[in-house]
Amino acid sequence: MSDARARGLGRGLSALLGDVPAVDAPAPAANDRVREIDVAAIRPNPKQPRRHFAEDAIRELADSIAQRGVLQPILVRDTGQGYEIVAGERRWRAAQQARLHKIPAIVRDFDEAATAEIALIENIQREDLNALEEAEGYRALIGTFGHSQDAVAKLVHKSRSHVANLLRLLDLPATVREALVRGELSMGHARAIASAADPVALAQQVISQGLSVRQTEQLARQAKPAPGPEGGRSTTRRDAGEGNADILALERQLGDLLGLKVKVAHSGGHGTVTLHFSSLDQLDLICQRLSGEPI
Repeated sequence: MSDARARGLGRGLSALLGDVPAVDAPAPAANDRVREIDVAAIRPNPKQPRRHFAEDAIRELADSIAQRGVLQPILVRDTGQGYEIVAGERRWRAAQQARLHKIPAIVRDFDEAATAEIALIENIQREDLNALEEAEGYRALIGTFGHSQDAVAKLVHKSRSHVANLLRLLDLPATVREALVRGELSMGHARAIASAADPVALAQQVISQGLSVRQTEQLARQAKPAPGPEGGRSTTRRDAGEGNADILALERQLGDLLGLKVKVAHSGGHGTVTLHFSSLDQLDLICQRLSGEPI
């Protein structure tokens, strides 16, 4: 593979094809210099999309850092009054717990828009965000920095429908959003509940009865008028039989998980799963997950 092609593909795809060895972290750029910066001189990004940090995971990382140090530098920007984290807040928090006085960091010149983009991308790639945190990150890029939904989708290598579906979750009542954050509801549940006439009541029913996403979708549709003959492709497939409705639900759940369009074809006990990607970056993300390479 030529150097040009290798640069066009990410580490995951290249590793899957066997062209380059997998590494634990991307190497710094040629003009980067790792500095040892006082932990006290660094502050978190106030617009960090991740709001919930698992304390157990932070303690485990702090124990590792106490024994081996910080293996991967964090990324910061110089604000003129100290340094602001662009990527790596979890390592910074763990370093504090490990009582380190300095932490390795790479300093780059980012504006607020670039900082928000990189922070969101890093968290999404590492699957560190819950659905609402991810949605809030998208809304910030759209509302604060003027990105379109299409631009955001390309930026994070997700489908536009994935971005749109997540943004709809922000319109849910507070009690339903809180249940989603606590893990009592999945994104699939929340997306179905968002279309219900009474989201709060349906959410309570889903939690109390332990309903599946498929059951939740059925209950959400019951309060709506049946679609007419012009209902579109999805209605036609649903009318073709119960099995197709289950396949549609599975496609939506896989799409929610991957952030990509998913098509499942099933017949006679066998079938295919097709993942649709619109860029090499999306293909690379798929390959990273299939190969088990760290993202």
